[in-house]
Amino acid sequence: MAEERRRRAILSPWIVAFAVSPNRSPSATRRGPFRPGDPLRLHLAVSRRRDQPPAFSEDEAPFHEASRGERIQRVLADAGIASRRACETLVEEGRVEVNGVLITALPAWINPASDRVEVDGRPLAVAPEKHVYIMFNKPVRTVTTVLDEPGAARRTVLEFIDHPSRARLFPVGRLDFEPTGLLLMTNDSDLAHKLTHPRFGVEKTYRVTVAGALNEDEVEELERGIFLADRKSGRTTGGVKAGHVRLALIRRDRDRTLLEMTLKEGRNRQVRRMFAAVGRRVRSLERGSMGPLRLKCLRRGGWRELSAPEVRALRQAAAGRSSEPRASRSSDVPMSRRARAAQQGHRPRGGRA
Repeated sequence: MAEERRRRAILSPWIVAFAVSPNRSPSATRRGPFRPGDPLRLHLAVSRRRDQPPAFSEDEAPFHEASRGERIQRVLADAGIASRRACETLVEEGRVEVNGVLITALPAWINPASDRVEVDGRPLAVAPEKHVYIMFNKPVRTVTTVLDEPGAARRTVLEFIDHPSRARLFPVGRLDFEPTGLLLMTNDSDLAHKLTHPRFGVEKTYRVTVAGALNEDEVEELERGIFLADRKSGRTTGGVKAGHVRLALIRRDRDRTLLEMTLKEGRNRQVRRMFAAVGRRVRSLERGSMGPLRLKCLRRGGWRELSAPEVRALRQAAAGRSSEPRASRSSDVPMSRRARAAQQGHRPRGGRA
């Protein structure tokens, strides 16, 4: 009882301010067995949570110390089991054992050199594979995934890759079913994470054809940023503003506009949704580059292994360093300036109107 009174004396003033503060919006109010304005019930709930045992068992405890080695999902991903997020799900579903101990909670760390790992009862060879990096020119009507949904008869990108090493490859990022162009395939999960996460700022450039002539107001709205619906598990959970994009005009006439769009994010169907927000339909979409990597001299459905300098340049881009100064190109001129010159009857320097 003395311990309980001490907890109340420490926590109650903060809980009262939390529960009855007039600045809190209804959406920010916590949901649970208590009601706003009921600090005692909130306090008791907090106390019960503090008294609860940890989410993992005593046998798991040694694997929840960061000093042990590497995160378990990274080891699984490096071994080619699945992506990091999918490996996290495997752990939480209780399908991974380490040294005979079932791991069910994250974060967890293991020593790949000494720990014995099993997934669904099958031992995992945790010795790292030789990393393989492949450039693939994705054709239309192809799913960017390792394995398609049950019952679907669509072809996947892996059906085109026949690498002699038989490495377990996965796509870096994704392209939707219809878009074409550059797709990187690898078994290097660490580099894949850095190339796709917006925090590392690796740019992706797309060549986009939209219906009609894109006007100046629409260009400025796209460059400022479009608010997109944020969906999880098939439900809209709010809105998020798309990051900064660069637009460069290639050709424009009455029926269509061809341009390049450069962005650092990779949200689901982001390019199509952004143009739809300004009332434009995307006719075709092709990814032309990822960081320093450019798609060239590769037929649709074809692939090749990256050279050592290309891999080195990708690593530098993922680390926030450029391997060489970017050459100035006419398409890098902001589209709004080019469009304004075209409207005034002038031909922009170094490119086509």
